[in-house]
Amino acid sequence: MRTNVILFWVLTGFFVLAAGVYAFWSTIDGASRIANSYSPGPEWAGTIALALTAILSAFIAFYLGRVRKEQGGELPEDRLDANIDDGDAELGFFSPWSWWPILLAGGAGLAFLGLAVGVWITFIAVPLALVALVGWVYEYYRGNFAR
Repeated sequence: MRTNVILFWVLTGFFVLAAGVYAFWSTIDGASRIANSYSPGPEWAGTIALALTAILSAFIAFYLGRVRKEQGGELPEDRLDANIDDGDAELGFFSPWSWWPILLAGGAGLAFLGLAVGVWITFIAVPLALVALVGWVYEYYRGNFAR
C-alpha cells in the first residue's frame, strides 16, 4: 500500500509537470501561428485534461494514504519478508466444472446485442439468461452434487 501511495504522488507530480510543459509548448506554438488567425495562448482542452488528471491522481494518492494510515499495520505486500500466502484471503467457493456462468454470459451478451441490433434478440436472450441464472443458483440442490 505504501508503494501505491508513493506511486500516485509521483504520478501527480508528473501530470502537473506535463500540464505545465504542454501549456507552455502550445502557447509558443500558437504564438507562431498568429498570422494564420489562431488565437494566442495555450491549447485549453489538453491543458485542462492534463491538469484534471493530476488532480485525480492526487485524490487517489490522498485516499490510499488515509486508508493506509487508518489500517494501523503494514500489509503483507509492504513487508520484504512476507510470503505469497500471507496476503491470500479466502475468496469463496467456485465450481470449476460449472457451465452455467458461460450460459449466463451468453445470455447477457445476447441481451446487449439486442440493444444494439434489434429488440427481437432480447426476447431470446432474457429466457436464456433466466434459465442460466436459476441453474447456477440451484446447481448444488439437485443432481449428483446435491447437499
